[in-house]
Amino acid sequence: MIGFDVPALLLLLLAALGVISKNMTITIAMLVLVLLRVLQLHKWFPYIEKHGITVGIVILTIGVMTPIASGRITLHEIARSFTNWQSLLAVVVGILVAYLGSRGVALMTANPMIVTGILVGTILGVALFKGVPVGPLIAAGILAMLLGKG
Repeated sequence: MIGFDVPALLLLLLAALGVISKNMTITIAMLVLVLLRVLQLHKWFPYIEKHGITVGIVILTIGVMTPIASGRITLHEIARSFTNWQSLLAVVVGILVAYLGSRGVALMTANPMIVTGILVGTILGVALFKGVPVGPLIAAGILAMLLGKG
């Protein structure tokens, strides 16, 4: 009898759900993990598990800060974000989301099983509610609700 690689099958199922929900981030992540399994690169799993979230946050932060680095967002525009109530509310929501994100990272690090629920919830949110699986957009969505635009 041929043994099945159950973790690889689960990863492929999650990749398929990523494709169905049009969530390329999840699809690519699952396929990279399947590739690591197929290529017998299991030695990388502990490193990825230990440092993956940190590396991901660094990459996300680089992406978010690129408009400042490129000069598209100027010091004048940053200063203007403190001049009206909507901009101040945006700053407060940004702080709140960053705070909640840090709590979320701590929870996911302490309890990796939470990641599975978050992953399934993200896929369902994208597939069923036309959600977008991106953290900064969540902050904008909360702000839109507070401003009565969501």
